Amino acid sequence: MSPGTLIVGASQAGLQLAVSLRALGDEEPITLVGAEQHPPYQRPPLSKAYLSGGIDASALPFRTSEFYSQAGIDLVCGERVTSIELSRRGGEVSGVAATRTGRTLPFDRLALAVGGRPRRLQVPGDGLDGITYLRDVDDATRVRARLASASQVVVVGGGFIGLEAAAAARAAGKAVTIVEAAERLLSRAVAPVVSEFYRWAHARRGTTVLLSTRVTAFIGDDGHVRGVQLGDGTVLPADLVLVGVGLVPRTELAEQLGLECDGGIVVNAHARTSEPAIVAAGDCTVLPHPVTGEGLVRLESVQNAVAQARVAAASLVGRPEDSQSVPWFWSDQHDLKLQIAGLNQGYDRCVVRGEPETEQFSVLYYRDGRLLAVDAVNRTVDYMTVRKALSEGASIDADMAVDPGVPLKSLFVPAGAV
Repeated sequence: MSPGTLIVGASQAGLQLAVSLRALGDEEPITLVGAEQHPPYQRPPLSKAYLSGGIDASALPFRTSEFYSQAGIDLVCGERVTSIELSRRGGEVSGVAATRTGRTLPFDRLALAVGGRPRRLQVPGDGLDGITYLRDVDDATRVRARLASASQVVVVGGGFIGLEAAAAARAAGKAVTIVEAAERLLSRAVAPVVSEFYRWAHARRGTTVLLSTRVTAFIGDDGHVRGVQLGDGTVLPADLVLVGVGLVPRTELAEQLGLECDGGIVVNAHARTSEPAIVAAGDCTVLPHPVTGEGLVRLESVQNAVAQARVAAASLVGRPEDSQSVPWFWSDQHDLKLQIAGLNQGYDRCVVRGEPETEQFSVLYYRDGRLLAVDAVNRTVDYMTVRKALSEGASIDADMAVDPGVPLKSLFVPAGAV
């Protein structure tokens, strides 16, 4: 009997890939192997509802244990794949993967959905107890437990994870300080007007926000963190530190296999790696811009993990699909829901629709007059309208969009007229 497909990484992308193979009628064996002891689960709630105590761990798994046996998916948890030996024949590959414990997993089709690890902040004192990171459910469980007894929380990093965690800590009544090295929050993701809004919104809710500020050391007492030292010598008191300074894609296996990597595992529009018989999906990958096809981008989102995994499954069974889809993302911070559709890279104009001070506004991004993306804060209708326009290749009249009283749907510019 064929050993079937080995999916390395029991992630959102890994599970979706397995489910998609079955939906496409594939009846070959599927082995889904993950390093964590837990079956595949949702990650977005970890820094949102789970961290704040709104849900417990039982709400996180995607599927019941019965699902895997019924679908014929051999789920292997608590095993990290450390090496893979390949055999190539024609345009096909087969081989054997070995885990850290010495277990061997044969395959004749291979998919990588290995995700990433938190980027570590390497400064003196970085090994002190109370310095935490937030990537998996075990991380989130530890942070949640420590948060209950903490009084002074410092969040290092003003990206989405940091801001969401800061919101949860502040909502729990803790004294919270955000320390960001860049000149503004969310600097790689949003326009300055949105960055300034989130600085103001967090400060309005009692959080101290420090920009253009470096962390140079962690100060401890009896092995536990007690303070965060800044570049100017100031020490912020802290009994809990959460570091959120980015994600490092796991490319070790891909590099071992000789696959092209460039800030992630390079895949094409069909989720094929530089070895076409091997596919990859999720946070570990970089791919052509999903709308323009220009350059390589890394999309850390549920939407990309699911869409790319479906494409990868189709490629494995020889029915490649068009992978173009509109990227989308969301972030919950306090009672602020940010919804993003599209990618704003290369924008030369942004239109602010509504007043940020009302905490209900949106920002539309354009390049050469063409709509690229939207950031919508508590304006779901704007988000949904722009997402629909982008999916249809349409645009929205920028000059008219500035008036929040005019429905965006009435300003559609059809694809052929753009």
